Amino acid sequence: MSKSIFRKKSVSKILADVASGFSDGEHSGGSSHLQKALNTRDLTLMGIAAVVGAGIFSTIGEASFNGGPGVTLLFVLTAITCGFSAMCYAEFASRIPVAGSAYTYAYASFGELIAWIIGWDLLMEYAIGNIAVAISWSEYFVNLLDGFHIHLPAWVTLDYFSAFKAHEQVQELTKSGHTADITEHIRNAANAWATAPGIGNLKFIANIPALLIVIAITYLVYIGIRETKKATNAMVYLKIGVVLAVIVIGFFYVTPANWHPFLPNGFGGVMKGVSGVFFAYIGFDAISTTAEECENPQRDLPKGMIYSLIICTVLYILIALVLTGMVNYKDLQVGDPLAFVFSKVGLKNISYVISVSAVIATASVLLIFQLGQPRIWMSMSRDGLLPKAFSRIHPKYHTPSFATIITGIVVAVPALFLNLTEVTNLTSIGTLFAFVLVCGGVLLLPREAAVRGKFRLPYINSQFIVPALFIIGVYFGRHWISGLFEGEALHHKFPYFLFLLLSLTLSILAFVKKLSLIPVLGLLSCFYLMAELEYESWIRFLAWLVIGLVIYFSYGYKNSVLGKAK
Repeated sequence: MSKSIFRKKSVSKILADVASGFSDGEHSGGSSHLQKALNTRDLTLMGIAAVVGAGIFSTIGEASFNGGPGVTLLFVLTAITCGFSAMCYAEFASRIPVAGSAYTYAYASFGELIAWIIGWDLLMEYAIGNIAVAISWSEYFVNLLDGFHIHLPAWVTLDYFSAFKAHEQVQELTKSGHTADITEHIRNAANAWATAPGIGNLKFIANIPALLIVIAITYLVYIGIRETKKATNAMVYLKIGVVLAVIVIGFFYVTPANWHPFLPNGFGGVMKGVSGVFFAYIGFDAISTTAEECENPQRDLPKGMIYSLIICTVLYILIALVLTGMVNYKDLQVGDPLAFVFSKVGLKNISYVISVSAVIATASVLLIFQLGQPRIWMSMSRDGLLPKAFSRIHPKYHTPSFATIITGIVVAVPALFLNLTEVTNLTSIGTLFAFVLVCGGVLLLPREAAVRGKFRLPYINSQFIVPALFIIGVYFGRHWISGLFEGEALHHKFPYFLFLLLSLTLSILAFVKKLSLIPVLGLLSCFYLMAELEYESWIRFLAWLVIGLVIYFSYGYKNSVLGKAK
């Protein structure tokens, strides 16, 4: 059995299946193919659409509060980490230009069980990320309507649990005489509970704007890749214009004294923002799911990934410098940092323009993620690991129709009732895990000679570089390493021990097998960022994977197309 669950799908088999119309699990023939409509520019803009969104308009504030002006170092570190991963993705994309992203790549390099694990992981990453983005969009939209003096009832703008919790908090604080501790946010949420229609304690409270944006975006993704492309490009041009305007105008209001101290909370404070910052960078993963809709995927996908990564990193660093230069970093623990800093310096009109662009920017992130998830469902269905309906291609729109509808339902219903604004850690750990497997998968691929028009990961011999970096790291980090064995709750430090073990193992393998340097550095840097995430995120992540394994062994293993062929 151990051999069968790790059976690999060869690159030639993957390409042959797609070419023969296997892309549709229920129908065959040329009409079932996805439509090729994307070029390098479109892919670059899609990457920017996914990356420049919630991060630049919200989570950058919390990261700046924790890290001070030194948060720019976190963006550089994250960009380098993503750069290594992007090059590994590009290598896979040039060899396996089909939908499925890291799932398909893992199937070719690690085998079926690991492919299922990463596919299941990606479904969690996209679904939870989409729900969080939909809720974030709702908040921006409601604030925007308030600016036009259009006030929606509170009970249609947030989730049931938040309203109930706020209602209880107000009662407790009022009873204890601490009414001064009732914040405006708590008061508004409690008002939703008090004014909501219902029967007794059974109230109708739901986030209707979040539902409506998911329905609209799902419809757009359903009717075709060309329509999605046009909408994405328009939104990206607009928000890049706004971000550049923010940088240029904000530069004139920078007070250099605000950049001192540069690291007020040390490097540890900077690393507290890992989940929020990395949450913003997962967009280029979604680009790889569109491989079968690219005009020339072997050329355009690598370029689109790398170009979008470079552009977004430059924008994030400049924005971080402007934000922390305009106001003191201690003031940036807000949900709308860009709008906040311009209000702080008296430019309220610009603050309003930023709020408008935030609505558009967040919608574009949701659009790209809603585009990516159905294509992962589709790829898993092709291989028999999910029911055939998930790989059904619409005869008119040439999109994975059933998978797109299911994705909309999976995101829309929880967005109505759940409070998931704190799930960036879970989304980030899922993305980093995908990156780790992609980098590791490249190490398992046979080396290929360069082919004109195809991206090829440059080979740099890591035989001496990686062991030397490990020795240097252990020497300068010896106090940190010894500190891991001190204090209570040592199990919370388990991810760091895993990182050290992985570093030692890769150092030995690099010396013995002369591994390629870039994927090794990508694997180590991604796993380090995983280790920096909170212990609870690891527990939730592992619980999700266990659920996935139950589904695989109860359905996927028995229905695997590759398994039946043997």
